[in-house]
This record gives sequence, structure tokens and C-alpha cells, in this order.
Amino acid sequence: MCGRYVMARAVGDLLAEFDAELEHEIAIPPSWNVAPTADVPILLERLIDGNPVRQLHLARWGLVPSWAKDPGIGSKMINARSESVLEKPSFRKAVRSRRCAVPADGYYEWKAGEGRSKQPYYVHPSDGGPMVFAGLYEWWKDPSKADGDPHRWLLSTSILTTDSPPEDYAGGMLAELTALHDRVPLPMDRATMQAWLDPHAGDAATLVDLVRSGAHDVAEGWTIDAVGTAVGNVKNDSAELIKPVGSLF
Repeated sequence: MCGRYVMARAVGDLLAEFDAELEHEIAIPPSWNVAPTADVPILLERLIDGNPVRQLHLARWGLVPSWAKDPGIGSKMINARSESVLEKPSFRKAVRSRRCAVPADGYYEWKAGEGRSKQPYYVHPSDGGPMVFAGLYEWWKDPSKADGDPHRWLLSTSILTTDSPPEDYAGGMLAELTALHDRVPLPMDRATMQAWLDPHAGDAATLVDLVRSGAHDVAEGWTIDAVGTAVGNVKNDSAELIKPVGSLF
């Protein structure tokens, strides 16, 4: 987890919402069933003439480390555990200098039901606004392509995750999240996102602690809807997938 999510906002809406700009024109088809290895929007900040500039880019979901022999490893790198991201060889360089934010409308989680069935749920902000998850990005050079080939460089990303609130949490939305799954994608508010993206920031451990410390406060503004099982098939992709069905748990 997180293994499927929704990103159905237009490029212009994302640029306005997050005060970002484009380096190159990109097209982002709306998707209500984003799956690993899909191209997804990410927000990052780069130093241009000494000043941080926030940009919106497209990245393949599933981080491909620069040392990887081929991009296939990325399908196993869609998430990075925030507790160990500073030590893992696949992520420790990226967390120090290639941090990003991954916008989403919401994400899906599955909970065991009767027999072998699993019930999908859609987790999303109660106010209809976007979520934004802490992420990492990496560039991978394809050795099979010529230096001048614009497709030689692959931009990829991973979403950080964190633990759900303790089981004895007082109640409300956070208790529902814990009942749903023991992990959640690591969310940020706008102030935390600003710190996370800052290219001048050098203390990655402090930044990870900062984002983790505020995650549950952000998640209190979410809600959970039971949705239909059609989301389990990656070929299904429409707004019908997030339509509530039945009752929670």
C-alpha cells in the first residue's frame, strides 16, 4: 500500500492549486484507477539561477534507482517505508536531494471480507480538495539509447508510507484508518510540503520526522467510502469506481 489511487485533475488545475509551473508541456489523462508503472504527476523544486522553482513533471510510478540494470525493478518500488527510507540503498540518496510531492484525489485500500473476498474502499479528503503525499524521485539512464535520444532518461517516483495510528486511538477517522490497514501513504499539509520540497534543505532525517509527525493530523480530514469491486481490474477506469456502495466495514 498504497497500490492504487485516483488522479483526475487537469494540468491547469494542478498548476494553480500548487503554485507550480511547467518546464515542458505535459498531458495527464484523468484516471480513477492509477496503477504501478503508470505515468503520474509529481511536484518538485529545482534551483534555477539560485532560486527554487516549483515544477510539475510526469514520472513513472515505481522508483528506478540510478544503479539499476533495467527499469523492471521499479514495479517493486512504488512505496518507500518512511521509517527506513534513510537506510535503504534504493532510497537513501533520493531522500537527501530528490524529494517530491505526489498529488492525488484519493487512494484505494482493500479489507478482507467474507470468505476469500476483499472489499475495496476509497479514502479521500472530506472537503473534496486534493491530497499530497511525500515522495521521492530518481533519474535512470537507459544505456541502450543514444545520448541525444530524448527518451534516454526515465523519471520515476515512489510514495512514502507510514504507520496507521495506534490501535487504542480515541476514535473517529484515525480509528477507521487503523481498522482498514496498518499503513497509510504519508500525507502532507501545505506548510510541510514547502519544507519537504525545499532544495536548500539538507537534513533529510529532520524532514522525514517533520512529515511523519504531522501525518495523522492531515489524515483526520479524510473520509472512507466502500466502493464497488470493479476497481480491482486495472482495465476499469471511470468516475463510477469511486461511487459509494453499501456501508463502511
